[in-house]
Amino acid sequence: MSFKRARSAYARGYKSGLEVKIAEQIEKAGLPVVYEKDIILYKIPERVHKYTPDWRLAKPGGFFYVESKGLFSVFDRAKSIHCVKQNKGLDLRFVFSNANSRLYKGSPTTYSAWCEKHGFRWANKWIPESWLAEARKGETGGA
Repeated sequence: MSFKRARSAYARGYKSGLEVKIAEQIEKAGLPVVYEKDIILYKIPERVHKYTPDWRLAKPGGFFYVESKGLFSVFDRAKSIHCVKQNKGLDLRFVFSNANSRLYKGSPTTYSAWCEKHGFRWANKWIPESWLAEARKGETGGA
């Protein structure tokens, strides 16, 4: 990506190179780029918080959300669990810049292993074609 193109992508509100790449991937797949448009409410006991997932993609019967992550902090992990427990049917998926990264230095658990343990779908570097195909079906009403 050229410096000029990268600057214009960041000017559109993307916060990382991974987000820029995913936006381009969604666009090239012929899907609408819906970036940080929705807010999902969740509570950390006795306090209400807001979470704005990175990407919303249609699927038959609704939407799923894709969160792109370089660093997957303990706060991000807790927030994700709270959101899905408190929002029935929420389909939150992750794309990591490195799914083999460890939760913390010396941890035996990778980001991908954490997702599998907690029932989250995940991918490494890119949105899988199967997710994009699901979104295309959602855009056309499942046809």
